[in-house]
Amino acid sequence: MTVTEVRPDDATLRVARRTRVLAQMEAADIDVLVVGREGNARYVSGAPRLWTAGSRAFGPGCVLVRATGSVHLLSTWDEGIPDDIPHEHLYGISFNAANFVKALQRIEGAATARTVATDALTPSSAQLLPKAFPSAELVDGEPLLRRVRRVKMPEEVDAIRASVRVAERALGEAEVALAPGVTERQLTGVFMEAMASAGVTTPATQDVAWVTSRQDPWHRASRDLAVEPGDLVAFDAGVILGGYSGELGRTHAVDGDVAIDRGLSQTWDELWDRLLAACRPGAPLTGLLDAYEAAGVPPPPMPVARGLGLGFDLPLVTHALPRTAGEQQVEPGMVLALTAYAWKERVGALFGQEPVVVTAGGPELLTTNPFRYARS
Repeated sequence: MTVTEVRPDDATLRVARRTRVLAQMEAADIDVLVVGREGNARYVSGAPRLWTAGSRAFGPGCVLVRATGSVHLLSTWDEGIPDDIPHEHLYGISFNAANFVKALQRIEGAATARTVATDALTPSSAQLLPKAFPSAELVDGEPLLRRVRRVKMPEEVDAIRASVRVAERALGEAEVALAPGVTERQLTGVFMEAMASAGVTTPATQDVAWVTSRQDPWHRASRDLAVEPGDLVAFDAGVILGGYSGELGRTHAVDGDVAIDRGLSQTWDELWDRLLAACRPGAPLTGLLDAYEAAGVPPPPMPVARGLGLGFDLPLVTHALPRTAGEQQVEPGMVLALTAYAWKERVGALFGQEPVVVTAGGPELLTTNPFRYARS
């Protein structure tokens, strides 16, 4: 039976994550950490809160005190709150900034904290936080959290793997429904229904299926297209289970009797082999960008690689940010959504994405049935 009750993250996992953050706070001599980004708040607290799409301004959503290890959380209810966060450590939503200041002032050690780190800041927050922490210097806490979260613990890899399993099963249902005449939204609906049947209600993206363009390297029609024989249909399948995102991408020809262009599929496979070869511990992340050039494939319209986890995970490897990639290396424990994208005029595009964990021995795919276009 599918469990739909809202529950906190596994106790072992959330304690291990919090311990890593506290160790970094100790090393940086940070007394209090104030986070507003939901992924960071989930990492610290282990509490699933209301999921919302889109951006939002910084707010003190979660507070971690180094001296006591206690967590204070913005929440108006107890459901899903871990038992190590007592009710008196919860504070409610308010449109009055002064109420937030009062809530923060009640936190133990707020008046005497010397260094307070935040993962973001707005001009108004920069004026309000000193009132809550009058003796403290405000510093940037995002680098600390990036160091902690970029390399995943084995338990986190298992959580991502579980999300990938749900995404794979839901994608399988959508692939079965692929036939001439079906629309992109209908395919997305099949995926969403299968995902929800597994007890997961949050997709990683709203647009699961789209017909790739035969005229433009990157074009997604705004209308709901019905697929036709010979079309290459891309699936961007992802779900969020237990806070962790599991994502994969596939491309299929609409009519089973129509084979994917041999030259395009061989190009994709060569590109994929080069991308995997670049996922060696210690290798510069620019190697992932170089893989496209070596395979003779233009830069893709999406990141070549990005971290998977609780949201906004690093690294982010894109041709638009080559200097950033050059300053970073592949590290064991990184979990990446690795993307190969190749397009051919009058044929369409092949989009493939695999969740990959970097181990000491190299990359390991987290899917049960990795797809190879030229060899399928």
